[in-house]
Amino acid sequence: MNTKLLLSWSSGKDAAWALHLLREDPGFEVAGLLTTVDASTERVAMHGVREDLLELQAEAAGLPLWRIPLPWPCPNEVYEARMSETLGRMKADGIGAVAYGDLFLDEIRAYREARHQGSGIRPLFPLWGRDTASLAREMVAGGLRARLACVDTSRLDGRFAGRAFDLALLEALPPAVDPCGEGGEFHTFVWDGPMFRHPVPVRAGGTTLRDGFARAELRPEAETE
Repeated sequence: MNTKLLLSWSSGKDAAWALHLLREDPGFEVAGLLTTVDASTERVAMHGVREDLLELQAEAAGLPLWRIPLPWPCPNEVYEARMSETLGRMKADGIGAVAYGDLFLDEIRAYREARHQGSGIRPLFPLWGRDTASLAREMVAGGLRARLACVDTSRLDGRFAGRAFDLALLEALPPAVDPCGEGGEFHTFVWDGPMFRHPVPVRAGGTTLRDGFARAELRPEAETE
């Protein structure tokens, strides 16, 4: 029997590529996208991507969204309580696993595994341990199209915000920056790829700088200024 699962969805390339790989595996059925949203700004937590763009991604993927609204700032105990509540809903819905796009950060994996302990919902890590340089090129060659939505300016020049995630970008990244941004150097927004039925209509506006992060103002293509 296939394992019915939700995919932890950040709006970025690692989650999108995990979706692509999971759909190619007959042992899994992806039943939805699980996303934490900053309730005060209606944006994806961490990435800062607008919720209307998140909805367009889910529509392009042909999957329902499971939102977890979070306050800002969000105490860890609040996050954990809402995650526990959501894991309970999953079990009642016949969901057997949650897949994450994590690559190599052991402490993040250990934290996720601890949160799943005793829930009856197992964590999966379909990209775990992959070499990030080759993985980044595999994504680009496989048709994934994305933009850098958020850049940590303490690790990477803020002018990279809004740039396409492509071979030219990978060549331009400083040697200390992970090609997949796994160290938190940057986050991406995926607008096309083999995991989508059609491209997400998005355009990049200006860039805003706040709290040490440069964020590209991404918006639906049809929206006027």
